Amino acid sequence: MFQQFIGKSDYDRFVEEHPAVLAYFSTVECGVCKVLKPKVEEMISREFPEIKLVYVEINQSPEIAAQNRIFTVPVVLVYFEGREFFRKSRNFGVDELRNELIRPYSLLFS
Repeated sequence: MFQQFIGKSDYDRFVEEHPAVLAYFSTVECGVCKVLKPKVEEMISREFPEIKLVYVEINQSPEIAAQNRIFTVPVVLVYFEGREFFRKSRNFGVDELRNELIRPYSLLFS
């Protein structure tokens, strides 16, 4: 289940406190984002249960978007141990995201 943060300090604390975080950046107006978000959520909960999910609506949280250099949507940022590991933006699919997560996830949680 996605957690939603508006404040930068809450977002930063969440990323630091959890070993694996996937942050999903979007807007209310983004049609692609609305379709992709539940697919990402399902895949993470089914295959990568240790990853915590964060949703950032960039119109409500421009400070978090600016801090992370988000200029388009959708964007997925993946953090391991508090550091950005990779990001996907605009044109990506669930399978591509899954393939990028398999190795680092297994190293951290196996």
